[in-house]
Amino acid sequence: MEVIDCFEAGSRSRVIKRNRSRVISTGSSSVAFDFSSVPGIGYSFSFHSMWKRLCGKFSLACLRLRQSVRFLFIIPVLAVIVSIPYGMSKLINYHESFFRQIDLNSVSLNENDLLDGAMSDFAFGQTSYYDSDGNIFTEDSVKVMSPKIIKEAVSFQRYTVRQGDTISGICQKFGLSNISTLIAVNKISNVRSVYSGKKLKIPSMDGLIHIVSKNESIGSIAKKYNSDVTDIIDVNDLVSEVITEGTELFIPGARLDSNTLQKAMGEIFTNPLRAKYRITSRFGYRLDPITGVASTHKGIDMACPTGTPIYACRSGKVLKSSFSPLYGNYVVIEHIDGYQTLYGHMSKSLAKKGDRVSQGTKIGLVGSTGYSTGPHLHLTVYKNSKPVDPLTVIK
Repeated sequence: MEVIDCFEAGSRSRVIKRNRSRVISTGSSSVAFDFSSVPGIGYSFSFHSMWKRLCGKFSLACLRLRQSVRFLFIIPVLAVIVSIPYGMSKLINYHESFFRQIDLNSVSLNENDLLDGAMSDFAFGQTSYYDSDGNIFTEDSVKVMSPKIIKEAVSFQRYTVRQGDTISGICQKFGLSNISTLIAVNKISNVRSVYSGKKLKIPSMDGLIHIVSKNESIGSIAKKYNSDVTDIIDVNDLVSEVITEGTELFIPGARLDSNTLQKAMGEIFTNPLRAKYRITSRFGYRLDPITGVASTHKGIDMACPTGTPIYACRSGKVLKSSFSPLYGNYVVIEHIDGYQTLYGHMSKSLAKKGDRVSQGTKIGLVGSTGYSTGPHLHLTVYKNSKPVDPLTVIK
């Protein structure tokens, strides 16, 4: 009995040790790890079971990812919706900044700030207008005629500019019919240099002053200005046709050429609208009226009824007359001294590309075409390819 008990005890001992051993099968061989001798560990570890658990977790993650992919399309859709207003504002800024079709020579960008100071309203009046040759017209588009030239010497008087005076008003007050007379006689290089209190020399008739150069004669001077020799002699009270270099002669009926006249008028433009209007959006930073996105407005919006006539702010050549989704029916006019003006959202354009227009020429009708919320004129003024506030150049 004792022998049998010892045998059985030994067998149980071997069984326990065997149960505490785990065998990992790797192909044809087996690797066993016995943790029975490690204190505190009463179980065995299997790489095979761990691999199965990892594969299971990976498969579950892939399944959840596939389920989530169905909703990922929402992200790009939201991105497109959010980017539309931003993109529209950038598109508007791009078009307004680079719309021009020509390259202008780069010159100094020094802007004239005289309007912010003591400058008087020495500009184009609202009761009279003029054409590119300086001829004055009334509000009813009737040309102002000067009295017939009298065969007597020209006389001059002094006039002090007052607040509210206009160049055309002063001319009409003294019986003159062309604004170039005041500009030439007073050697005004830019009308913006004329302030209240400045004294002007006013001749008794239309004309300009010519300083005799070397080898000039009355005959050559008369031919140059398409004038009459006898008129020049009479008006200047000359006793003969002999003249000397440096002599100042008044040439009756003569006037400045169109380009010289326009250059003398400087940066002043006439208002493109003669009807009542209100400014709904000014030049500079603003919220887009359609998208609500903050952007820079490169011009001004002048609201008035559809069909209101639009006039050229200044003489020049029509550079573009077309349609775009942004400006609708629009016209671009090129002026001297690096200026361009853009008139947008017209209901109808009356000017064609290549047309030569005078200041005050009707070029279109107010409308609401293109990117617009209502009938208005969008006006942009460019100076050397840079947009400037139209309200600083329009009087």
